Amino acid sequence: MSEPSEALQAVIARLARAAVHRQRTGHPFVTLSYAQSLDGCITDQPGQPLALSGPEAMRLTHQLRAAHDAILVGIGAVLTDNPQLTVRLAAGRNPQPVIVDSHLRFPLDANLLTASSPWIATADHAGQEKQRTLEAAGARILRLPADVDGRVSLPALLKRLVELGINSLMVEGGARIITSFLSERLVDYVALTIAPMFVGGLHAAGRLAHLPRLHNVHHQQLGADLIVWGDLA
Repeated sequence: MSEPSEALQAVIARLARAAVHRQRTGHPFVTLSYAQSLDGCITDQPGQPLALSGPEAMRLTHQLRAAHDAILVGIGAVLTDNPQLTVRLAAGRNPQPVIVDSHLRFPLDANLLTASSPWIATADHAGQEKQRTLEAAGARILRLPADVDGRVSLPALLKRLVELGINSLMVEGGARIITSFLSERLVDYVALTIAPMFVGGLHAAGRLAHLPRLHNVHHQQLGADLIVWGDLA
């Protein structure tokens, strides 16, 4: 078995203090981890999945999943990719999947309903009938306050996750979720895969309320991909 990558070792070292972080901040330790092209894109067309990571970087992604208590994506990622969010390319347990779905658009044929029992975070105004249907299919619905745009309040969600025993959270996407977590200063650590290609499509991050900057930056080549990681102040 190959040695753990430097990026994985760095994240695991940070996660060793996740419980202390939770007690200090009231939030889980949040790692933002996704793959993008050289020009910062996550897909060539909105709504269409695009495989960017090579096999070595994909293995790292699954190792990172196994290291976290929970994994979070937005409903857009579910509708586009129909992911399982499980650990398949590495040893370890599956993280608890959390889906941000303000209007309960979650499809009943989603892989997540057969692979796990997802927690679906929705806004107070979402329909009660769809909630009952999803709960009957095995999901757990977390009703939360909405922000000024009518979307789930992410700080309120992080506080609820702490109440549910989550110390560490891996955020994988999509673009709206990445942008929101960065804009609201809710990310503690970043582990980014950069694929050696130009895509010219949908950028991972949209317009941000400030300019987040990595500190203690490191990088490593895994296969053809470059992994960059560091702290967000």
